[in-house]
Amino acid sequence: MVETYPKTARTTPRRLGERASYDADVVHAVLDEAYVCHLGFVVDGEPRVLPTLHARVGDTIYLHGSTGSRPLLAARDGGLPVCVTVTLLDGLVLARSQFHHSANYRSVVAHGTARLVTDPRERDTAFAALVDKVAPGRAADSRPPNAKELAQTAVLALPLREVSAKVRTGGVSDDAPDLDLPHWAGVVPLKLVAGTPEPAPDVRVPVPAYLRPAATGWHGAPTLRGRHVLIEPLDQAHAPGLFAALDDAEVWTHLTVARPGSVAQMSSIIDAALKDPGRTPFVQRDPDTGEILGSTSYYAIDEARRSIAIGHTMLGRPHWRTAINTESKLLLMAHAFDTLGAVRLEWHTDIRNERSQQAIARLGAEREGVLRAHRQRPDGSWRDTVCFSMLAGEWPAARDRLTAALQAGAR
Repeated sequence: MVETYPKTARTTPRRLGERASYDADVVHAVLDEAYVCHLGFVVDGEPRVLPTLHARVGDTIYLHGSTGSRPLLAARDGGLPVCVTVTLLDGLVLARSQFHHSANYRSVVAHGTARLVTDPRERDTAFAALVDKVAPGRAADSRPPNAKELAQTAVLALPLREVSAKVRTGGVSDDAPDLDLPHWAGVVPLKLVAGTPEPAPDVRVPVPAYLRPAATGWHGAPTLRGRHVLIEPLDQAHAPGLFAALDDAEVWTHLTVARPGSVAQMSSIIDAALKDPGRTPFVQRDPDTGEILGSTSYYAIDEARRSIAIGHTMLGRPHWRTAINTESKLLLMAHAFDTLGAVRLEWHTDIRNERSQQAIARLGAEREGVLRAHRQRPDGSWRDTVCFSMLAGEWPAARDRLTAALQAGAR
């Protein structure tokens, strides 16, 4: 693989040449980050520019297309002269003068003759690269194309031989006489960010790890395994099982959301939990059977203060006062104190929920006080919230006591 591409007449910009780069790492980084490229070619003496998907494998760009499209048909006979462009927009630069308004960007322009991929092995490699470009790991987690689909889809290959990048970074470039003008100047950063995956209505498998938000550390969602319970990231695929596990009016008596009347309503509750930026929700399963037992969360996450809360717990009634609940809390407490390095762990519960208060106290947490009219209940009334906490110095004794109780089979 080349380290630097040769400079040619077609890859030499006539304006702002200092922004040009022929470094292969710069070119490859732009091509790999961008999802869409534009394919330019000439048909019957007239220009055409088409947006399409692309993927890079080594020093070759593969372009997705239909077997009946004009560029694919033209490429069958000796190849097709093309120009491929990619642009990533990183920010809008607002200057005091209109002339100096600009944009921060990274772009690549590649010239050459694209050929139609006909070798079956190369075509398979290209298809896998195109699918993994959409989501790394997706090619191994989806059905490959069948014979009919292969007959309808074609791939162009463009060797990276005549290519350059162009990059603009930094701030405003106002002229000195304009610096005293009473106009705001600066950069508005832009970023393409993946949202929460939205599963199709008939999907019954969890969102794969490669599609989950790349939250780590304090906002990450670890999988925690114990003898009695498995804790893993909550997903829309859990809605039917969670609805069945929590289909008991008493479970919802002191919660801040109303009892769902259907799987669809449970799905809405899950959706709200997944979209809450201050919450990391989990599902609780039987580690042997996979049966869904309930749900719990980290929330009130404050890494600066090294503080985190455990709550939003909804456990099926048959599992109250069992090792499942004790071990769930022990796993979450251990991750908070031992992995994240929390200094303070919090719990909050309705002042009328005496069972919850007793359960939190049994963990070794200290009752701190009451927040009056702190949250609104589903019936519109305002609840007083009882606050509990445990500090890092109190954790070892609580850990040893709860671990011993679990080993002794305490419920």
